[in-house]
Amino acid sequence: MARTPEFDIEKFTPEQKRVHDAILSGPRGVVQGPLKVWLQSAELADKAQALGAFCRFGTSLPARLSELAIIVTGAHWRAGFEWWAHAPLAAKAGIAQDAIEAIRTGRTPKLVKADEHAVYDFATELIRKHVVSEATYRRVVQELGVKSTVELVGILGYYGLISMTIKAFEVPVPEGEKEPFADL
Repeated sequence: MARTPEFDIEKFTPEQKRVHDAILSGPRGVVQGPLKVWLQSAELADKAQALGAFCRFGTSLPARLSELAIIVTGAHWRAGFEWWAHAPLAAKAGIAQDAIEAIRTGRTPKLVKADEHAVYDFATELIRKHVVSEATYRRVVQELGVKSTVELVGILGYYGLISMTIKAFEVPVPEGEKEPFADL
């Protein structure tokens, strides 16, 4: 049995259709991957997609750091769809391709910029150890400020939800695309 729920806009309730249309008209412009799953609960989809739009497009972090945090989260969960969607965005935003590949394969990336090191260390400690050391916390706040650090946690949490949805419902990468974690 396929875990990814059926996505048939013709069978949507009025609330599902409203949320679907809101996603389409928002900054994403497309309903795909975990958003399709969430539409099974229009209420969840509505709230989660609004949080996601903020986490992706509205925080004070530059895209380079947001995308770094997103791919660290996606790699931790080995969420193929997430990686497929965001690894190219991380590269476009300025994360080096060799660093992206290191993150994908679970190795420590060679990051050049201090703010990238701070975000990577903070995200990795929080995700893997479930705690952030005082030194790492102070460094990320020094690099980003408190507001951006709070938003960084929001990004990590939101993309954790995305990744868990991808894993729980076995959301595949688009047809014809290679599963990014198949070789691991």
